[in-house]
Amino acid sequence: MVSAQPGDHVIVKTKKEEVEGILLPGQKEETLILKLKSGYNMGIDKKKILSVVVSKKQEKKPAVSRGDIKQNKRLPTISILHTGGTIASKVDYTSGGVIASFTAEDFLTMFPEIEAIANIRTVLIDNLMSEDMIFAHYRKIAKAIAQEIEKGVDGIIIGHGTDTLALSTAALAFMIESPPIPIILVGAQRSSDRPSTDAAINLLSAATFITSTDFAGVALCMHETMDDNTCYILPPTKSRKMHTTRRDAFKPIGANPIARVNYETKKVVMLQPAYLKRDAARKPVVREKMEEKVGILRVYPSMKREVIDTFTSNKYRGLVLEGTGLGHAPTNIPENLPNYEALKAFIASGGIIVLTSQCIFGRVNRDVYTNTRRLGDIGIIYGEDMLTETAFIKLA
Repeated sequence: MVSAQPGDHVIVKTKKEEVEGILLPGQKEETLILKLKSGYNMGIDKKKILSVVVSKKQEKKPAVSRGDIKQNKRLPTISILHTGGTIASKVDYTSGGVIASFTAEDFLTMFPEIEAIANIRTVLIDNLMSEDMIFAHYRKIAKAIAQEIEKGVDGIIIGHGTDTLALSTAALAFMIESPPIPIILVGAQRSSDRPSTDAAINLLSAATFITSTDFAGVALCMHETMDDNTCYILPPTKSRKMHTTRRDAFKPIGANPIARVNYETKKVVMLQPAYLKRDAARKPVVREKMEEKVGILRVYPSMKREVIDTFTSNKYRGLVLEGTGLGHAPTNIPENLPNYEALKAFIASGGIIVLTSQCIFGRVNRDVYTNTRRLGDIGIIYGEDMLTETAFIKLA
């Protein structure tokens, strides 16, 4: 054990089995932790270990410098904007966890195949997991996109964590008007150190789509199925993460995918006949202002007025009210009338309320039940078939 260090490939022999993996630092002195080839971690009681043999020392790869990136004049140029997330994650051998720690240049080390598709520019925007995204990050990304367009690149890929990937895609679709080139956000459900990673296929499929079509605009690229054959190019305001871990977690809601990219054959099939075409002469309009005091309130049984009043007292300017079914809220019986009055008070204070549904599919409809019509009567805006997340971003 003395010669084995975290990051080394080791073979651990116990009385019952022989296990091979990467040695991780353990938080408990009595337990040895291995990362297996499957990508999962395994703890082994040190008392049961007969021997630990180092089969391969940890390799420290040199960082890729900008001077090492060769340009091919025959290929288009794609800028990769790096924000962090699982697509840029690896094992941290000081903690044993998965962290977003790669520099932008590391994309070329991780995905060398992309250099056969396009010349690559890399820009480090941020290095954070997507749950930590705030509106200021959207503004940074939008400004970087405008700068890369000004430099004449043929397309942009944005590496992003999947948890809020759909919200960022919607935000950029609203913020970047009339883009002359494709802007494709890409995430990964499995980190790049795992055999089941989807990072490379998602990224390379996005690059293939950019270099093979005349599409312009914002979209996102993720696995179509659990298999590694195809990826979807998904609409920016009609897509949602529908599963915590599956590689095909992202689905279009109430809309069709824009295109299908076959990773193996590099064939792209457009699935939507109407889309914005690229035009190098077109100048994008960047609208980077966003209102911070916008919130989401999901209605629930026994909801009390003070929850709504919190938004009013804190001077919130916008609120997405996520109702049940066709757009209903607890505002009808005497016990719930205070909620109705609270909503009226919020609007009277200058606030804007947009009504969406907790249902994934379908739309808000005021013409079926009186409840929904009463909400419209006090000035609440019907969100139609907008996803709650999209309505939130658009309202902001």
